[in-house]
Amino acid sequence: MEDILELRRWVDNKIEMDLIRECAPTLAGLKTANLFNYKFDDLTNMHKELARINELLNVKGVYVRILRTSMTRALLYVYRPVRLAKDLTNPLAVSLLKKEGYGDYIKKTSPRECSMIEICEKAIYFLTRRVNESECFPHEIGLFLGYPAVDVKGFIEQKGQNCKCCGFWKVYGDEESSKLKFEQYKKCIEVYKKVFLQGRSLCQLTVSA
Repeated sequence: MEDILELRRWVDNKIEMDLIRECAPTLAGLKTANLFNYKFDDLTNMHKELARINELLNVKGVYVRILRTSMTRALLYVYRPVRLAKDLTNPLAVSLLKKEGYGDYIKKTSPRECSMIEICEKAIYFLTRRVNESECFPHEIGLFLGYPAVDVKGFIEQKGQNCKCCGFWKVYGDEESSKLKFEQYKKCIEVYKKVFLQGRSLCQLTVSA
């Protein structure tokens, strides 16, 4: 009976369950962002669902955006703008992004929160263009997912080869620190899935910024 109730909750809350399963570390405030493919039946209904989700989560400092859509799938980007702005203004990240054409979108501004969000919006706009226009998936997207800039740099330079270890991303820098984060993320996902199926809501499981 318990398994049936859990299945019913998953079916009734598919988009929320997918967010929990794919984005728990971001919802928990452990990670800057997550990216995942969401399968939908009706595009209009999906937009309505995302509007509802954003209404719930924006007050907690979490935003959900569509980067790309196909006939039945949407590439959803779930992120924390304030954390993202800090990541994107890291000197090494700035250098990497400028090489990929983001120069006009990451100009240094005052550190006020509204300015941070403006930085994010401009950079995400250009990333969305890159995702939709590039033949290959843009590797700098790791910077938008909270990956260490040194690891993104290593991935680009080594063409994805010769990494020290591989988990949620390929590691070229601090292996020990990254492995600890990987375990933290795995535990977070496990716990979030469990408590969501037990009745905790998406809003309750989203930590305020």
